[in-house]
Amino acid sequence: MMIALALLALAQEKVTHANTIAALVEKKCGECHGPKSPTMAEFDKDKDAFKKKDLGPRYDTYEHLMVVVNGDDLGALMRRLDDGKHTKDGKPGNMHKHLGETPEERAKNLELFKRWIGGWTLKRKNEVSEAERAAILAPRE
Repeated sequence: MMIALALLALAQEKVTHANTIAALVEKKCGECHGPKSPTMAEFDKDKDAFKKKDLGPRYDTYEHLMVVVNGDDLGALMRRLDDGKHTKDGKPGNMHKHLGETPEERAKNLELFKRWIGGWTLKRKNEVSEAERAAILAPRE
């Protein structure tokens, strides 16, 4: 019973960028999306050159990460990390594999991102309603 209560308390803990996501992004995404990476604007100007260097847009700060969560490229992070269980083709996003070494670790880390974001959507910016956009929480602290 005590273990079940501890798990319930952990599951209800608020996930924020500061207490969970920043460290997870640094550990799992930092090699390609860290401080040496271009901003989204820089990346968009020469995607092929950056991809050849194994660099994607920066995610190392809250502001940079929000571009792909609820900014100009809304939903991009969700599409790339998603496990594919609710898509037509059933395929995971191209970055899902980087969430962990095992299926269990990937599932755990995906769940942390989903809890942080709140309104998980695979839609693009021009496809989401105002209500769907408002459901994207992604708290900083």
